Amino acid sequence: MGEFELITNYFSKAGSPRTDVHCGVGDDGAVLQVRDGYDLVVTTDTMVVGTHFFADVDPRALGHKLVAVNVSDLAAMGAEPSWLSLALTVPVIQPDWLSEFAAGLHETAEYFNCQLVGGDTTKGPLSLTMIAKGQVPRGKAIKRSGAKVGDYIYVTGTLGDAALGLRLVQGVQQVSKKHQAHILQRFHYPTARVALGQALRSVASSAMDISDGLAGDIYHILQRSAVGAYIDVQKLPLSQALKDSCDSAQAMQLALSGGEDYELLFTVPDSKRGALDVLLSPYGVPVTCIGRITGQTGKLELKAGEQVFSYQHKGFEHF
Repeated sequence: MGEFELITNYFSKAGSPRTDVHCGVGDDGAVLQVRDGYDLVVTTDTMVVGTHFFADVDPRALGHKLVAVNVSDLAAMGAEPSWLSLALTVPVIQPDWLSEFAAGLHETAEYFNCQLVGGDTTKGPLSLTMIAKGQVPRGKAIKRSGAKVGDYIYVTGTLGDAALGLRLVQGVQQVSKKHQAHILQRFHYPTARVALGQALRSVASSAMDISDGLAGDIYHILQRSAVGAYIDVQKLPLSQALKDSCDSAQAMQLALSGGEDYELLFTVPDSKRGALDVLLSPYGVPVTCIGRITGQTGKLELKAGEQVFSYQHKGFEHF
């Protein structure tokens, strides 16, 4: 099987084709129509075997995760996912593996109403790079640079479950049978908070998704906004599965530094907190206030109630 046959067999499927794709897979480039009055948001993520996933990972889950982690970046900026490009490097062509990977990719793309419109394939160590493109009303993208002193800090969902799932897969942690399905789902099939991200456009002053761990990722907001923050670790949202599987110290470490949660971390001015409660009620996603923005630029204070919480870990380091 050659390159073009591979593309035709596995990646030319469009599902329900978008009307704004005038030219997609199969040409030298994609021709896409951005809506009038909208900005284009572009993000890129690379996943490499041995660094981001295990060689024996379920390829369908890998296809899902590749789309979800890219779309999560769009969600954090309040954008509507629209188009995807894929650069796929594989050591050999394995039809069964490719079929499952492509199925996971396409079904997740269709769920988020976005379409694969192009990319590249080549031979080499297994590596996946996706470029996701979304649209947001002009000037309404939520950036990391908008947090102000006094803003409240929120996270969606629960933290630490994916990191516990990784430990379960590695065989270094036991999880009771009643919690295993939930924990593995959170690790292999992360949820991008797309609808909620779009709802935050009118209330959030800054936002990002949590991919490398809360304690490390929040510094991106602090640095870009030139502010500080304090977080009350007693308010971190932890699932029952995490609390039942770990002692309090380990649960805290996984929640603060475990990574791969792909939950949204965002800030809201005091004047818009009431609007936030009303706005998010239809989405069914728990949202928890965990702290506030301070004026000490670049400084993160962790507290347990009124006491200082001593903590050394940060999160996943890319290098």
